[in-house]
Formats: sequence, C-alpha cells, structure tokens
Amino acid sequence: MNTKLGTESSRLSRRRALAAGAGLLASGLAGCLGSASGGNGGETDAESTSNSTEDGPVVVASFFSFYDFARKVAADTPLTVKNLIPTGLHGHGWEPNASITREIIEADAFIHVGEKFQPWADRAIQTLKDDEIDTQLINVREDVELVELAASLDPEEEGVGEGRGQDPHFWLDPQRAKQSVDNITEGFVELAPEHEDAFRENAETYKTEVLDRIDRDYQQIFDSADRNVVQLAAHNAFQYIGVRYGVEMRPLVVNLAASGDITPSDITEAKRVIEENDIRYIGAAVFETRRPAEQLLAETSVEAYYPVTPYAGVREDWVEMGWGYEEIAYNINMPTFEVVLGNKSPDEVGPDGWGEQWRNFE
Repeated sequence: MNTKLGTESSRLSRRRALAAGAGLLASGLAGCLGSASGGNGGETDAESTSNSTEDGPVVVASFFSFYDFARKVAADTPLTVKNLIPTGLHGHGWEPNASITREIIEADAFIHVGEKFQPWADRAIQTLKDDEIDTQLINVREDVELVELAASLDPEEEGVGEGRGQDPHFWLDPQRAKQSVDNITEGFVELAPEHEDAFRENAETYKTEVLDRIDRDYQQIFDSADRNVVQLAAHNAFQYIGVRYGVEMRPLVVNLAASGDITPSDITEAKRVIEENDIRYIGAAVFETRRPAEQLLAETSVEAYYPVTPYAGVREDWVEMGWGYEEIAYNINMPTFEVVLGNKSPDEVGPDGWGEQWRNFE
C-alpha cells in the first residue's frame, strides 16, 4: 500500500488544490483510461456513506463489493466512501470517462481489486504513480489465496493447468472475502489512524456477524441438496462458491469475460449437463445478456431461469433499498441456488412473490 503522509488538514488542502486543476489532469488522462461505454456515459452515481459533506478523507472504490465492505468498515467515522461503478453496469469490463479519473485523482484513497482484473484501474494506478499523485492505494486482493481458473470443473475436460492463470472472483467465498475486509481496514487505519478503534470494531463485527453467517447459510443450502451440479447461463465467475461448498458450477461462458462469446459447443455441453442431471431451473446473470438463457429455455427441458450475480453491480431498486453484499446474497443468490439445486420450488424461496418476480426476468 502507498503511504499518504500529512495531517487531515493537509489532505483537505491537497484535495482543494487538485480540484482546481483536475480538469487539466483528467483531460490529460482521458485518452489513457478510455471512453465510457453504455449505461449513463460513465458518470458515477456518487454513492457515499458516513460523511456526505466530505469534510474527512474521501475513498473511492473500483468495484461494488468492496465499496460495500468499505462503507461498513467506515461506519460512524468521518470517512466518506464512494462507488465508482454506475448503477446498472457490471464492474468487470467497464471503461470510464474523465469524470471517474477526476474522482480518483481527488480522492485520498483508491480501493482496487489487484492487477489484471480491471484494466482501467491498472492504468489509473500507473498514472497516479507516474505523476507522483499521493492517492493511497488499497489492494483488496493482497494475501488472498486464489484458485486456478475453472478449478470447479472437470480438469481433463476444461484443460486446467499451467498457463491458465488464477480466478480473481475470490469475494464470492465469504471466508476469502474476510481477508479483503482486513485489507480495507488496514488501509483505513493508515489513512485515518485516529479512528483505528472504530475501523477495527466495525470490521470484526461485519466478518463475524455477516460474512460468517452468510457462509453458514450457504453451506446449509448446498449440504441439503441431492444434486451437486448447477447450470448457469453466465460467465465463469462463480467457481469460488463451487470450491467452497463442493458443488460443480457449469458456466455457459467458460472464460472470465462477462461479454465472452458463446459457441455452439458451449450450448451443446449445457444441454448435456441439463439432460444428464434432470435440471429444471438454471441461473442467469443479472447484468449479462439473457439470450443464452432464453436459448436453453427454448431448446431444452428447462422450465425457467432465475437470477445470480457475482456482486459486481447493482440495480436502481437495489440502491434505493440500500442493498449491499449481504442483502444480495439473501435476496438474489441464495434463493436461486435453492431453486436450481432442487431444494425448494420457486414459490417457496425468498420474500413473497419472489418466484414470480424473478422468473425469466428481463
């Protein structure tokens, strides 16, 4: 982590100074960081927590899950935490415009997911270093044990081995997610040491009362299932759940890109899995195209698809309800896993009307 020196007043002076010249800095970086695509043109919703007046340190996050963890750690302190990803967009594969660059430049700290996951974040970090801008860097992936790509699939079939790399989606495992909470906490202590006790207490509470509970409830779902195979019309982002709970996740897109191409052989393989395992329901990714799920619905015995998400983004209604990692786990992913594993019918899970609301969702 980069160390940011100086008192809170010096940080505020720095922010004001940067604000005055941020237009030049941002315009100079726009070509490096790429232009916005889709959604609202790359403008952030500027979701924040703890201190809306921004009199204290300001932290920006490159990914929704870690924004949510950070706002929990920063609760009841002067720290402001902002989510850079616009509502309705997937946090993986998005390219920001200069307004996001300006947010990073002016922030006191930047929470990111480590190298080679969000190219725009990598380029922003390199620019900060090249221009000697002292925004503190907090890498949530530091000291997290990653697994090989496609580790939850058949190694012979998927070709797992040397050269395949590692899967970055570790936060889907609640136990691995706890390490990212620790990394955020250490970064905040470095940034605002006068609030160390609050940061550490908030982090410990979140890990034990939320992440451990999510872990136990997930474990119960998968332990109760007669089937250990889940078919997902989604990209390969869920295998940490498979590794943690001993279930085989079958993504339709076997690479890491949410927009990855689906080949005829991918469809053929999904049909085989569905037939051999007598699968009635499948999961479909909330922030990805539904066309593959609709194709499987039309060409197989599957009756419906229901939502899954790797916590990579949020819908407007989720923001309005204040949903974070915990609420998405209990209202989206857990009910769907209950259904696709055959533990319960769609009408038996989630809040009243869940099955009808999310059946073949748009």
